[in-house]
Amino acid sequence: MGKINSKFICNECAYESLKWLGKCPGCGSWNTMVESIVEKKADRKKSRVIEAVPLTAISRQDIKRFSSGVEELNRLLGGGIVPGSIVLLGGDPGIGKSTLLLQVADKIGLRGEKLIYLSGEESLKQIRLRSLRLNINNPNIYLLNEQEIELLEEYIKEIDPVLIIVDSIQSVYSSSITSIPGSIAQLRECTARIVEIAKRTEKAFFLIGHVTKDGVIAGPRVLEHMVDVVIYFEGDKNHYFRLLRGIKNRFGSTNEIALMEMRSEGLVEVLDPADLLLGSGNAVGTAITSSYEGSRPLLIEAQALVSLSGPGYSRRMASGIDQNRLSLIIAVLEKLHKYRLSEQDVYLRISGGLFIKDPAADLGIAAAIISSYENRLLPADTIFIGELGLSGQVRSVAFLESRLKEAIRLGYKRAVVPAGGSHNINNGIELYPLAALGDLIEFINKE
Repeated sequence: MGKINSKFICNECAYESLKWLGKCPGCGSWNTMVESIVEKKADRKKSRVIEAVPLTAISRQDIKRFSSGVEELNRLLGGGIVPGSIVLLGGDPGIGKSTLLLQVADKIGLRGEKLIYLSGEESLKQIRLRSLRLNINNPNIYLLNEQEIELLEEYIKEIDPVLIIVDSIQSVYSSSITSIPGSIAQLRECTARIVEIAKRTEKAFFLIGHVTKDGVIAGPRVLEHMVDVVIYFEGDKNHYFRLLRGIKNRFGSTNEIALMEMRSEGLVEVLDPADLLLGSGNAVGTAITSSYEGSRPLLIEAQALVSLSGPGYSRRMASGIDQNRLSLIIAVLEKLHKYRLSEQDVYLRISGGLFIKDPAADLGIAAAIISSYENRLLPADTIFIGELGLSGQVRSVAFLESRLKEAIRLGYKRAVVPAGGSHNINNGIELYPLAALGDLIEFINKE
């Protein structure tokens, strides 16, 4: 029988200590150390069973994938589901994680493949009610209410599924750990068991993970390092628009996004995001810009409202970009071009619920602010692309040609772009190269 040990683990960074501490030495958080009781197994001498293999002995064949049945999800995963992979899907409660994976299970089941849907939170009747609402009636989906992770492999051997869905990783437990399900020790142990099963049996796993109030997957960050793919489900559950963002992918590019729309029949792919991201008309304070997400450009609408502030400090509010980035653009406009924005409240919103980090949208954001400040309408057929430097220069951006091709496809006739560099697109769109922010102001005042 092994010896029972007790230690304290930080909920935020998984720092371990033999005694309780008010402040975690690892991440500096207060009151995050939680006691975990583990059984230390007796030492056993192990003989070597795995041999080292030369790199050149590994087959050159591409990784075999199978389709999830949802093209947007396939692209996010790098082309499909890889056998033996573990995908961690996180998101707020009620945003559509279980709905999406039940639809994926149905698509795969319709091809004659078997799947296991392990639910530790909902009863089988609740899942059945959801399937009826989604018009899913597939005998190849096997529902399972077993929470003990050690028993899962027996069901895998019996059913032989191609995919196992665990809803959620916080609800299952290992009998070798005495702490409750969802604790740090249980999360690490259960995920390690699933990784071992997946690599040995070549079965793919989808794990649903809860998120904290800060929007990150609950549990230690080591959980994200153990899996192969990490996807965050973003969006407001009270609205129909959903966005899946890839944070980590060992089998494809990272920072890809997939766009979905929540309807009564479930989640539906959005194949042309311009319908959702661009408005139907032109208005003061609105500018069209571009953000490159993963492997494709998206045209987005930046909306600014500049109004005279009341007593006290002026307000800056941003939705869809970092507020510090908004403050930086405002500071450049005020310092270099004498816009009295310190006396104005400035509100900025990126349409469609996207949160963008691409610096190529700086020029469009500045144009929207100038438009609202001067109450001047920007031309509806023009797109603004460029990064804004602290000294007011307009800097070049990556993938400019791809962005311009997308603008041409959507019918835009003119593009305000950084000066310098070679642009291979000479027809279909008229280019206005800018060297500095002053050139942008001059272009807007001409219109």
